Amino acid sequence: MSAESTIECHPITIAPGASRLFADFCAGASEVRPFYATALAGNFWRQASARPAHWSRIVDLLAAQNPSAAASIAALRAGAGTVLTGQQVGLFGGPLFTGFKAATALARARQATVSGQPHAAIFWLASEDHDFAEIDHVTFPGRHELKKLVYSSKPSAAVPVGSIVFDETIAPLLDEAAEWIGWSDALEALQAAYRPGRTFAQAFADFYSKVFAAQGLLVFDAASPEVHNLGAPVLLAAIERADELHAALLDRNRALTEAGYHAQVAVGAGSSLLFLIDSESGVRQSLKRTPPTAAEPNGLWQAGRNRYSTSELAGILASEPHRISPSALLRPVFQDFLFGTSLTIGGPAEIAYFAQSAVLFERILIPLGGRVTPVQARFSATLIEPAIGDLLRRHDLAPERIFSQTRDSLAQLLAARAMPIEGKRKLAAAGNALDAELTEVEEWMSRLDEGLGRSARTAAGKMRYQMNRLRRLAAGFQLEKEAALGRHAQTIVQAIFPNGAPQERVHSAAYYFARHGLGLAEEMVTRASSDSPGHTMIWL
Repeated sequence: MSAESTIECHPITIAPGASRLFADFCAGASEVRPFYATALAGNFWRQASARPAHWSRIVDLLAAQNPSAAASIAALRAGAGTVLTGQQVGLFGGPLFTGFKAATALARARQATVSGQPHAAIFWLASEDHDFAEIDHVTFPGRHELKKLVYSSKPSAAVPVGSIVFDETIAPLLDEAAEWIGWSDALEALQAAYRPGRTFAQAFADFYSKVFAAQGLLVFDAASPEVHNLGAPVLLAAIERADELHAALLDRNRALTEAGYHAQVAVGAGSSLLFLIDSESGVRQSLKRTPPTAAEPNGLWQAGRNRYSTSELAGILASEPHRISPSALLRPVFQDFLFGTSLTIGGPAEIAYFAQSAVLFERILIPLGGRVTPVQARFSATLIEPAIGDLLRRHDLAPERIFSQTRDSLAQLLAARAMPIEGKRKLAAAGNALDAELTEVEEWMSRLDEGLGRSARTAAGKMRYQMNRLRRLAAGFQLEKEAALGRHAQTIVQAIFPNGAPQERVHSAAYYFARHGLGLAEEMVTRASSDSPGHTMIWL
């Protein structure tokens, strides 16, 4: 980003797809407060929470994983608090919003530090997730098309994705990325991180450690026996009090639904908060509860074809703690037990998780000396590159209007605007006259008879449709006459609303770091410093 980049701030609802729960959370609506309580973050979070008893050990583990972040580690050893965010370990750094998450955590840590409460930002690698299809690809934007690169060496089973080792097929993917984004410091960081023999987690961590090195970002992979051993009290509570926690979540989901919101994570019969890695295959399987019987009054647990008693699971946790991992709902409790987190930064899904997870904080973390950790929404933005900005200005388009357009509808709009003024006037005059006359006829017939009025409105609607069809025919002729308009529409939509989704969810983060330099990281942190949880248009 250049120093001349400008920003426009909008409500979060300007970008399609925001749930009512997330929109109300961002707006601070009173209706969401029962589901977040103290988790709604004001500035009080900047006072670091109490350090857990295992603090020195967890900082040692952080230090081992972040050898180049000495200043941040020193701050933690001196008593700094933590701001935490995280994401799955996507190919080549994943989508753009991943960078926005890191930037928001860094911005909040910086703000707290400036206010006299030192904090460091930690990026949690969701390396234990097992949905490979969510992280095996990356999409680079181009002038006329999107380039999707896919790592095709799929594991034969649902193993934790962070542990998957790249084979030789990663090299040609890097070559394709280089052809698409060109040489840059970001490309060199990708080439250094994504090599045969490295894992998804290692490569992802190395890339973002490099991108946000100047800002002091810490990355953390929890998929080790030692980390799980430190977090064992949370996992053990989820084992021993499974039925109580399941009932609490069912009650919370019911309350969310009755309030007109959605439950982000379904809580079905027999579901639990835990996964178990099979000791032989390495497959990560969900642990399910089976009802109590006369033979097993305490019920059993099942993972795949194997059954376990509660004491057997507790034994696995004691001897092989890395085999048991938290679900999406339990993960924030597990994280905050480990780090005594002052603030968690989340996207729309994580914010929705918290509405459910709050009951787990209350029942697990508070008795262990913790609290319901405050949560804030991550920075959300659309980056408008100079060439796209030129097209928007040329066609007098506000970027937010693109969120309601497809390639074809935008092409029609551009063609209509490019129509000679005489044609525009004739169509406008005809349309206005038709509408006025039809409105008078509809009102008159409605006064005569209500049923007749309904028939009149139906017939009038068909006439208005035909009038709009005349407009589309004229615009279509103009579009054929000026073929460049279709290309412009394609370029604009792919840049701002690709595949009918916000740019930040589709485009590669690495693409923007390559095109605009690693200095983009600092600009992201600066822009994310705003406490307004809206959507920002950034003209580069």
